[in-house]
Amino acid sequence: MADLNFVSYDSINKGWSRDRKYCVTDIHGTRYLLRISPPDQFSKKESEFKMMQQIYLLGVPMCRPIEFGTCKGGVYSIQSWIEGKDAEDVIPTLSDAKIYMYGREAGRILRLIHSIPAPTGWQDWETRFNKKIDRNIKDYANCPIKHDAGHIFVAYMDSHRGLLKNRPQVYQHGDYHIGNMMIDNMGQLNIIDFDRNDYGDPWEEFNRIVWSVQISPIFASGIVNGYFDGNVPVMFWKLLALYISSNALSSLPWAIPFGQSEIDVMLNQAKQVLEWYDYMQSPIPTWYLDPSR
Repeated sequence: MADLNFVSYDSINKGWSRDRKYCVTDIHGTRYLLRISPPDQFSKKESEFKMMQQIYLLGVPMCRPIEFGTCKGGVYSIQSWIEGKDAEDVIPTLSDAKIYMYGREAGRILRLIHSIPAPTGWQDWETRFNKKIDRNIKDYANCPIKHDAGHIFVAYMDSHRGLLKNRPQVYQHGDYHIGNMMIDNMGQLNIIDFDRNDYGDPWEEFNRIVWSVQISPIFASGIVNGYFDGNVPVMFWKLLALYISSNALSSLPWAIPFGQSEIDVMLNQAKQVLEWYDYMQSPIPTWYLDPSR
């Protein structure tokens, strides 16, 4: 942080990241985002920062990655500060047309993020995700709390594993939903928090769309339609149902250490998912607004 002198540090207590986050201000009054990670995260955070630089150069609206290095507290990165508001607070206040416009923009941005292919030699997706399915099913089986119809998720995943074969792999944001988006003061949608970035099936990236649906089905529909330019393959829906089923199972064991409130969130979300998919009998969820209809 040699080139930047900060005169104030305001802690940001939002999100699930292990990073310590601050809004810092320099001697000229310019604000930045400062993230400090544990020292053992150096390699991961260095890779994350370099990928953010690539994504920024593609034209993705986001925090500009400025500086990366080590400090007394661990590993740090400095990014530009976005002057604006959380999308999940702004979107519900807008007209349906404006909400859908922002959704389509989010879909187009995601397609741009996915333009970076996975490195050569990356393990094939079928093998990778089948391991994840097996792990999630095992963890769920050992979980003391169960979904009312968790077996339906398991059955759907087991009967649709073949869809994972020969899937492409690309760079992923890793947590792409309305909670990681902002509307800046110029009205531009921005994407934040790349700390769960990975490589994988581009369509798996939609597995967090349930969080967007709960805020606005119109926005979520716009993401899908913007990504595919309105021509959504049936195969996408079948795979998305697989990925969301996997998430629904894994979310319950994950929630237990965080207490009853998080457990209730995941139980209720799973019930919603089953309703959207007619208990996994219909690949296209009821929340989706098809522009061709």
